[in-house]
Amino acid sequence: MDRIQPTIEESWKDALIAEFNKPYFLELKEFLIGEKKKYAVFPPGHLIFNAFNRTPFEKVKVVFIGQDPYHGSGQAHGLCFSVPDGIAKPPSLQNIFKEIEKDLGLPPATHGNLEKWTDQGVLLLNATLTVRENQAGSHQNRGWETFTDAAISLISAKRTGLIFVLWGNFAIAKKNLIDTGKHHILTAAHPSPFSANKGFFGCRHFSRINEILRNSGKPEIDWRL
Repeated sequence: MDRIQPTIEESWKDALIAEFNKPYFLELKEFLIGEKKKYAVFPPGHLIFNAFNRTPFEKVKVVFIGQDPYHGSGQAHGLCFSVPDGIAKPPSLQNIFKEIEKDLGLPPATHGNLEKWTDQGVLLLNATLTVRENQAGSHQNRGWETFTDAAISLISAKRTGLIFVLWGNFAIAKKNLIDTGKHHILTAAHPSPFSANKGFFGCRHFSRINEILRNSGKPEIDWRL
């Protein structure tokens, strides 16, 4: 099989090029080709690496780790928790905005497109980068987690002073990929309606992120959309 030349932002391509040509990724590629012949797969192909494309390796300041893309039509665009303009905000995202309002006193967002955050150095990374329509978790354990774990490990090793935001047990388990001596880690319950009242609401992570950035001499994130 020919070597894969991914369409991904150059700094991330340089960092991850070895992963693209490992056996697991070649198998993942073949799996996706087969899936797309039989099912609708989200997000669209040109948005699978959107998180990387919008936030280059050296620009990353904050990392949010999600689990799976949204599986409803039109929802997923390659950024965890985010939806494109014109798409209704899913429940977890609604709770994120409620926490921002309580934490920072910002008015509720009128849309759920978080691209403005990515442009400021916020990497919105799902562990699995694709999903079959209306089948949550359908592309888990096919190789994506190996790839995104490699990305998390690389950015932990090669960068210093990043802020990793881990919501829910799945994301918190990624802590073992992160050098806690070099980076900041914020943990809380997941913003899902099933768990938001168990420690997500009141976590004040958005003000905490800006406090860490400010104390590090870095520009704060403007969370307003």
